[in-house]
Amino acid sequence: MDNISAITTFFGWCTVVNLGIYAITALALTLFRNIIKDLHSKLMGVPTDKLDELYFNYLGKFKLAIITLSITPYIALKVMGS
Repeated sequence: MDNISAITTFFGWCTVVNLGIYAITALALTLFRNIIKDLHSKLMGVPTDKLDELYFNYLGKFKLAIITLSITPYIALKVMGS
């Protein structure tokens, strides 16, 4: 039972860290959109009008990964530990 508790704690902290990174990324893309778009356009050679779609796609996939790889195992382990 102690092992499940340790793994549950691990996935709980993974969830907190991942959601923090997601929030910072979403906030940065919202507040500093023009600066970030110019930087990414120059670095990657992607037209600036295409970047909004790419950012939206990135945030959607990141959120899905957080739900699948962090939140779902955490909930399952919490249920198992009860």
